[in-house]
Amino acid sequence: MNIQTDIWAPEILLLLIFVGFLVGVVNTFAGSGTAIGYAVCLILGLTPAESNGTVRLGVVFQTFAASLKFYKKKYLDLKNGLLIAVPITLGSLFGAEIAVNINQEIFRKIIGFTMILMMFFMFYKPYRWIREHDDKFVPHTKIWHHILYFFIGIYGGFIHIGVGIFILSALVLVSGYNLAFANSLKTFIVLIYTPFTLALFIFYGDIHYGIGFLMAIGNAIGGWFAANYIIKLNINSLKWILAIILLVFSIYLFGMLDFIKT
Repeated sequence: MNIQTDIWAPEILLLLIFVGFLVGVVNTFAGSGTAIGYAVCLILGLTPAESNGTVRLGVVFQTFAASLKFYKKKYLDLKNGLLIAVPITLGSLFGAEIAVNINQEIFRKIIGFTMILMMFFMFYKPYRWIREHDDKFVPHTKIWHHILYFFIGIYGGFIHIGVGIFILSALVLVSGYNLAFANSLKTFIVLIYTPFTLALFIFYGDIHYGIGFLMAIGNAIGGWFAANYIIKLNINSLKWILAIILLVFSIYLFGMLDFIKT
């Protein structure tokens, strides 16, 4: 791990905290915000694997702050959350193991493809077809549901970008949660599985603690803010910023901006 940027320079330090805040808000309210963290890590010179590990440090802080706020608001179903988190955690360990051992050039392309996919989900507005279930709170979990959550966990462990969309959709469409409870439960589930995958990245040395902790400060503030104002918050204004980041860095990761280096 060798980056040339002084992350403790005031402007870089503030940038990392602000980026973390933005990630925390977007992730708590919806999903795919982690792509912003990936982009910044890549700009600063981290490899895809190091970026993958570093952003997860902030995710722990963000989801802890948001989950605590949700718990105080009585929006958390802790018992079922822990049950659902078991297969997701097991799957995430499998996915993270793949991520730390995969060829880095292949992984760059996968991250780029994932960013394009998340941009599609963002403009397709996946939540519009699950809001009609908000009026009923009838959660249920069957055996095959756990199998589905296991595979979602594999994806989350492999690459965290957009995992919230898949968890949220499964909680509402499969397990029967209303959107408000599902969103808080999604955050709590991510809090449970992320430390396990983070430990694996730490073991392999794929994490930059300075960048990770600075973004984590912003993540925690952003997660708390979004959880506190989840009903009133409208992030449509952030949609285009996130879309530009997803598009530019997917192009970058596919090597289509290499001419800039020459």
